[in-house]
Amino acid sequence: MEDEFNATYITLNGYVEVHKYSYIYFCIMFSAYTLIISSNSIIICLIWIHKNLHEPMYIFIAALLTNSVLYSTAFYPKLFIDVLSEKQIVSYSACLFQFFIYYSLGGTEFLLLAAMSYDRYVSICKPLQYPTIMRTSTVSIFLILACLISACQVAVQTILIAETKLCNFTLQGIFCTNAIYGLQCIRSSVSAIYGAVGLVYLVVLPLIFIIFSYTKILIIVYRSGREVRRKAAETCLPHLLVLTSISCLSVYDVSIGRVESNLPKPARLIMTLQVVLYHPLFNPLIYGLKMKEISKHLKRLFCPARNI
Repeated sequence: MEDEFNATYITLNGYVEVHKYSYIYFCIMFSAYTLIISSNSIIICLIWIHKNLHEPMYIFIAALLTNSVLYSTAFYPKLFIDVLSEKQIVSYSACLFQFFIYYSLGGTEFLLLAAMSYDRYVSICKPLQYPTIMRTSTVSIFLILACLISACQVAVQTILIAETKLCNFTLQGIFCTNAIYGLQCIRSSVSAIYGAVGLVYLVVLPLIFIIFSYTKILIIVYRSGREVRRKAAETCLPHLLVLTSISCLSVYDVSIGRVESNLPKPARLIMTLQVVLYHPLFNPLIYGLKMKEISKHLKRLFCPARNI
């Protein structure tokens, strides 16, 4: 009976003294989830309501924030249950689903950031052609491709993982990420190659494209006047900050999954919490404070007396 249970369920061994601090974990996570949903949703609604924000740049921002809402909603309810439960376990099928959601939404974020960099490149480097290039249909195609490409790639990777035999049933984490490879008896070479290819075209290639786009923007800005520089700084800096944040977290995730590490459990937990706590809150904070039009609408919403 015990072997059957172990073959079906994975033990999550990423928490530190969870039984002692279960209510503290719950309060922190519940507060973070409430802030994530409310902050992201407010900006999404502002973009939806106000017609002056119905531009490609803001539509991509809304898509990015929607991605954060979906990501958080997929993980937090299970985290709430885990910290209040006697045993922190997850069925293997649910673990695979977490893996799929985690990496498909992560890949979508990189592709959306690449689309945003292209939007900024056209806006600053080819302003006269911007209305004809960045049409509504073009933006819709970018959004659909960002979701489909990532989801299809990660779906195949998840199927390959599901067909691999497990020899270990204790996961060093609080949800299923790259650490799932540590459960396998022998990692499939096909899965490894496919995962590396997916990493290249979901992360590396978008990063190269983003760097190329912003390099072209910097060259144009350097040759232009103060007004162009101000516009470039106002619209590009938030994207670069978000890109830096997600890139740093991705480097950690890849290194933990692919390289043997003696990183202490508290350090692993802190870094994992950065993914579920810090980054989904970082996006609305950056766009809410740094994007002038969004910031203006936020001030009108929360400080109406000052706008009279």
